[in-house]
Amino acid sequence: MSRQEALSLSNPSRRHFHVACFAVLFLAACGSRGKRPDGALSVGPKITDLPPTEQGREVVFYALSLLDTGYRFGGKNPQAGFDCSGMVSYIYAQAAGVKVGGSAAEIARQGAPIGRNQLRPGDLVFFNTLNRPFSHVGIYIGDNRFIHAPSTNGQVRIDDLGSRYFAERFEASRTYFD
Repeated sequence: MSRQEALSLSNPSRRHFHVACFAVLFLAACGSRGKRPDGALSVGPKITDLPPTEQGREVVFYALSLLDTGYRFGGKNPQAGFDCSGMVSYIYAQAAGVKVGGSAAEIARQGAPIGRNQLRPGDLVFFNTLNRPFSHVGIYIGDNRFIHAPSTNGQVRIDDLGSRYFAERFEASRTYFD
């Protein structure tokens, strides 16, 4: 890579463009069901995506730019690291200008309930991961996948709603967009 190419990638608007291009390709990818690349079986139902809102699209693009950011309990920004609710609050504020806050359970109470079959990219998905309702939250990105900040493996990552672990713990979905 030339010095000029490296400098152009460090430009925030250029970097945002590259992330957006990656996200479009990622969201447009054909998702197969059955055995996942990691060898695990998808056991949950496949979701047929509804078209995203403009705000939802921006949330997904911004969330994808934070992949591999470190986990930190109570973390609320990329420099400190994120926990699940801190990640959601930060991304919604930065990408969509929507203020959400508090724990995953508090965020769930603030959003409008939607069915799993009504999920659009940018909506929120909630799980019972600590033997208490709404203890984990992620952002749905499309094709049955969501991005979240799990404490396990310590980085913002993408997982499949149909994986055994998350299918068994899925509780609800919420939207903040019309």
